[in-house]
Amino acid sequence: MTQEIRVHDLADQPVPAAPRRFGPGAASALAALTAVVLWASAFVAIRDAGPHLSPAPMALLRLVVAALALSVPMLARRDALRRIPRSPRALLLVTTYAVLWLAGYTVALNTAELHVDAGTAALLVNLAPLLVAFGAAALFREHLTRTLLIGAAVSLAGVGIIALSSGGGHRDGLGVLLCILAAVLYAAGMLVQKPALRYVDPLTAIWLGCLIGAVVLLPWTPQLITELSTAPARVVADGIYLGLFPTALGFTAWSYALHRTDAGRLAAGTYAVPAISILLSWVLLGEVPTAWALLGGTVCLIGVAISRRTAGRAGR
Repeated sequence: MTQEIRVHDLADQPVPAAPRRFGPGAASALAALTAVVLWASAFVAIRDAGPHLSPAPMALLRLVVAALALSVPMLARRDALRRIPRSPRALLLVTTYAVLWLAGYTVALNTAELHVDAGTAALLVNLAPLLVAFGAAALFREHLTRTLLIGAAVSLAGVGIIALSSGGGHRDGLGVLLCILAAVLYAAGMLVQKPALRYVDPLTAIWLGCLIGAVVLLPWTPQLITELSTAPARVVADGIYLGLFPTALGFTAWSYALHRTDAGRLAAGTYAVPAISILLSWVLLGEVPTAWALLGGTVCLIGVAISRRTAGRAGR
């Protein structure tokens, strides 16, 4: 029986996943690595464009560019229309993760980066893998152990350190809360996308998600047009970059890997995002988080690593 992804006409029957014998495989690992690097760069582009584009208009621009870019390979398919899911369950799953992840998470993160630097935002959002582990335990019956709970406590302690390092200002505290909200939306979107990929292939899933997310944000179109008319060319380039690479290419690559890998295990790959984001924000924007913020981020990553190490042992 072939292992290729098949999208069945009308019936919307589950798309068979490729068997996992020795892990995600080279192709899935490369896809996940591509997504991680591109998502890390997104924190820097968002921070750079933030002073000129408001959070919702920036998210709208990002999703519109991504939807247009993904329309090219989608419409090039002879069976493009037949790949669109028709069952209410499949459409509900796609719509839910589009609203939670592609629209909600993007707006929350854009807003958060008005209050915190790119590196700190990446560190806080990186709590998402831990939330995915808890969600996978509840929804997908993955093993939940005492060590996983210890890891959660350690990560929450790291969040507390980062919050205290903000100096107690209202704006910085709001940024921390928004980053945590973004992490929750990120994790929820991933947990919803996993079962959605049983009914739709990765490219179609992200294409539909970007379209739906853009439709949700359409009320901010007049504001986007106004802000783009006065924004520097560099900021417009930031928006186009966010749509083409972290969104269109990054989310498609991630969906490809997610279809072939356990959600909890794959989420562990995002541990590299804060380190890459901090490096890029230092080189490109001259932003270096405080020593306390770095310490808090390190504690967060240690807690997540403890939790995922346990999950890996349970899986083996």
